[in-house]
Amino acid sequence: MAARGWEWVDVVFVTGDAYIDHPSFAMALLGRLLEDEGFRVAILSQPDWRNCDDWREFGRPRLFFGVSAGNMDSMINHYTANKKVRNDDAYSPGGRIGLRPDRATLAYCQRAREAYRGVPVIAGGVEASLRRLAHFDYWSEKVRRSIIMDCKADLVVYGMGERAIVEIARRMAEGQTTRDLRDMRGVVYRLGASESPPTENTVALPSYEQVTGDKLAFCDATRLIHHETNPHNARRLTQRHDRETVVANPPALPLTEGEMDRVYGLPYTRRPHPMYGKAKIPAYDVVRHSVQIMRGCFGGCTFCSITAHEGRIIQSRSHDSVLQEIERLGDDPTFNGVVSDIGGPTANMYQMRCTRPEVEAKCRRLSCVHPTICKLLGTDHGPLVQLMRDAREQPGVKKVLVASGIRMDLARRDPTYMRELAQHHVGGLLKVAPEHTDPEVLDLMKKPGKEDFLAFDREFQRASKQAGKQQYLVPYYIASHPGSSLDSMIELAVFLKQNGYEPDQVQDFIPSPIDIATCMYYTGLDPFTKRPVHVARHLRDRKLQRALLQFFKPENYFEVRQALEQAGRHDLIGAGCDCLIPSSPPVEALRKRREEANRQIKRRQERDQRSQEPAAGETGKRGYRPHRKTHGRRRRSD
Repeated sequence: MAARGWEWVDVVFVTGDAYIDHPSFAMALLGRLLEDEGFRVAILSQPDWRNCDDWREFGRPRLFFGVSAGNMDSMINHYTANKKVRNDDAYSPGGRIGLRPDRATLAYCQRAREAYRGVPVIAGGVEASLRRLAHFDYWSEKVRRSIIMDCKADLVVYGMGERAIVEIARRMAEGQTTRDLRDMRGVVYRLGASESPPTENTVALPSYEQVTGDKLAFCDATRLIHHETNPHNARRLTQRHDRETVVANPPALPLTEGEMDRVYGLPYTRRPHPMYGKAKIPAYDVVRHSVQIMRGCFGGCTFCSITAHEGRIIQSRSHDSVLQEIERLGDDPTFNGVVSDIGGPTANMYQMRCTRPEVEAKCRRLSCVHPTICKLLGTDHGPLVQLMRDAREQPGVKKVLVASGIRMDLARRDPTYMRELAQHHVGGLLKVAPEHTDPEVLDLMKKPGKEDFLAFDREFQRASKQAGKQQYLVPYYIASHPGSSLDSMIELAVFLKQNGYEPDQVQDFIPSPIDIATCMYYTGLDPFTKRPVHVARHLRDRKLQRALLQFFKPENYFEVRQALEQAGRHDLIGAGCDCLIPSSPPVEALRKRREEANRQIKRRQERDQRSQEPAAGETGKRGYRPHRKTHGRRRRSD
């Protein structure tokens, strides 16, 4: 502030991520955008949430605090699918954990309120967006209230917030209050017991009390929420929470090509803040020399939050805007000529959309590509192919890679795209996400069948051979997704064995807020058909499913054997070419079992030692605590 000659700021953004001035990070993008609008912006990155000192660092903001947990939901950032603390944080310097609290939006909003009473607090980001209404929380195993009820923010901005944040700043600078902003798209607000909820063009969801006590009501709420996501026809949603009401206005309209160009053309330094010194930020290393060409996804996968957050309508940058950003990469002395990724949530949806805008404005279909590709969807890869050709011809560029996931059913429609991809844009390995092989599970996921994956593999190998290259697919699969049983996972393992795939990275299903698959996990029902869905809830079941995906790893031997014996598939144990594991355990499996047994013995000994410690006051080992109600009581003899 001193360097800029500022004595005050208009807006203070608070984020749980390290600050990186790169368009892949929301706070940099929103901060640069407001700065371009003429506002003074300060960014408070990973503050100490245990007191208010950091919140007062920039003084009282003239307009508002903008609060976000970061690029990820803080609970997903902190914990694995098995609810164990993660070893690192990709969005923190040095990958350090513990630099943001659990449920960061709640903690940050509370501190902002305490620091400067009367300053409006606007919450946003992925965490606030996906928790804007009553939702199932996997980490507490219960249905929680809308986040606006718990964080006490004045407004929640959901979805991509560029247009909303600019409108909020402009209107508040004109003297309007947060109450005046309730007419905006893409915002959520709460009404007190004495305020009447709106009724025009409104859908009333089952109340918080109903979805907490009735799983069918939870299914109905999920179905209604997802049917009201098209910004061209979505209605306002209301949901009672006891005597109060949460109101979610229709989603923001998608950005135009010109608006996308402006947002991504702002003067980012593309570097972390200097205060981090030489500490590496893992997430930055991944996207440092990448270029995002579009946002949104019309795939509608039930386990994915991208569609729920970024929208189903593809928003693309212009051809020239992308090339200008690639040209600016040359200003970075660390740029080695390799663009690490040119894509977005999905690599090959650039400039694709419905060919009939009047139909798109009425459509409530959740996926444009499932169960079949909509006949009105424009799937021409021509603009993308031309962009890829021109990108690799830019001065100083040696190679342009595609690291984003490929939508295989779309790619197969364009042989030219397949040839260009295989010949110029794959560094030996190409990521794809078939996710499963069981037809029923794939239908619940809204993913194409395994035949589509096999056909894509054949065409990719053919194109690679024509290019004189030896390249491979890296398929991603999910274990323990709703609908996935032990039998279906065994069939998936057999499929992998027969086709020679050994996935190095597998993903355990994590029920993230508001997703359709999360509703299936919580209720055990498909919210659209109300048919029962198998759910692997227990840790032991989830471990078996994960082990089956990597049956070829010796350390997984005993888990795989247990799964096969439990399913009665003894035919897959032995020396046959179709067998998943041998009859006798390998040395690595025995070593792992021995190490686990030793750890259990050590934990048991530590637990026994703690239980044998004398009570407080007898030896002083636990300290003298006369304030405790139990002080002075004698331990009951065994």
